[in-house]
Amino acid sequence: MVLLDLVATRAAAWSELLLLLWWAAGAAHGWFLARRREHVLRRGQRNGTLALTVAVLLAAVLLRVDAHGIENRVREARDSGDCDRVMAVQDEVGSGHRLAGATVVKGGDAVAEVCLRLERAASALAAAGRDGDLEELERGFGVLARALKEPGHEKTVQTVLDTFLDGLPTERPCDTADIADWLRDREPTRDVLDRSAEAAARAEPAALLGCGEELMDDDNWQQARTRYQRLVDEYPDGPLAGEARSGAEKARVRIELDDVRRLVAATHDASSGYCDAPAKYSEAPAHRKGTNRALFLGDTEYTGKLPGDWRTDDPAEAALVVCAGAAENGAAVDTCYYENDTSAHLPHQVTFHKVKIPLKVYELRTGKRIDPRSVQIGGGSCPAVLHYEYYGTYDYGPGDQLVSTAKSDVRDAFRPVVTR
Repeated sequence: MVLLDLVATRAAAWSELLLLLWWAAGAAHGWFLARRREHVLRRGQRNGTLALTVAVLLAAVLLRVDAHGIENRVREARDSGDCDRVMAVQDEVGSGHRLAGATVVKGGDAVAEVCLRLERAASALAAAGRDGDLEELERGFGVLARALKEPGHEKTVQTVLDTFLDGLPTERPCDTADIADWLRDREPTRDVLDRSAEAAARAEPAALLGCGEELMDDDNWQQARTRYQRLVDEYPDGPLAGEARSGAEKARVRIELDDVRRLVAATHDASSGYCDAPAKYSEAPAHRKGTNRALFLGDTEYTGKLPGDWRTDDPAEAALVVCAGAAENGAAVDTCYYENDTSAHLPHQVTFHKVKIPLKVYELRTGKRIDPRSVQIGGGSCPAVLHYEYYGTYDYGPGDQLVSTAKSDVRDAFRPVVTR
């Protein structure tokens, strides 16, 4: 039993030879024992032994011949790239074949083992195509590369590879683009696996374009632009290059608009957000002759009084961005004297000034700063009564004052800002 197990598991020529010698020795020993008995018994034993020997030899020969036939069919299936047939044929090998022809069926076992590994490679590649998993893609190609090192497996590897490549493009363009990118950048190995680069070149342009469109629909402008630009860079003369250039331009414009909106949202005064770091939006309305709508940021005490058709809250509709600072004393317009009836203090001299608003005005289409740098709002001065508060024991008066403004005054002051 030990020898039988050794032959079946080791499948080596020396183990088969050892079994044959053991069997021959056993037969010779039986023949020798039979000759020492009586004549009647000796002849019967010799005949029985001879018949058994012939039967065993004939069975072994037939099993070995059948094993050779199985081995030939396994090789034919392997050479045709049909691993399913390899496994089906190799399953015909029984224990008798392994005893009578262990060294013969050993080759079929090796082929079947490679086919099992190729099944795992096919599963990994299928997962890569289904989920866009590049780790599975790399794992599958690694198995294929190792299988190619086994003699005669070029066709079986090619079958697995062709099945995967025939599945390109996948249902999701971005997954296809990622897979094609990996395949195209794969280091050539000068074997059948290099065919994947051709398949990648066929599938990649449409995948990049479709992926860019999907990303645009998802408002993922930056990634969309990257995909479009990849198509333009790698296939500049291809039939889809024009669409990709147009898509990249649209994505670039949307990136600009998002950047402007982000800066506007971060603006709290005339020294923050957009007012501190202006950006362009190249699709903004042109700064043209006539009245231009503006996005007013910063201090809105006065700009909030401007007509509604001059203002907008949407950067996409603005030709200008006007950053207004806090009001300051502008040009002096009048000086008046006031007496305090409740105090014996001397009359107070009060100078009235126009309202000066420091400005940063930007042309949104270019992001460049333009004039004016400030406006001065006129209004009424020297009212009959001036109310103010003071602290302490001495009344120093109200100090210089700003003119009182009406909406029309504010509109007149800002008209040159929005009108060209």
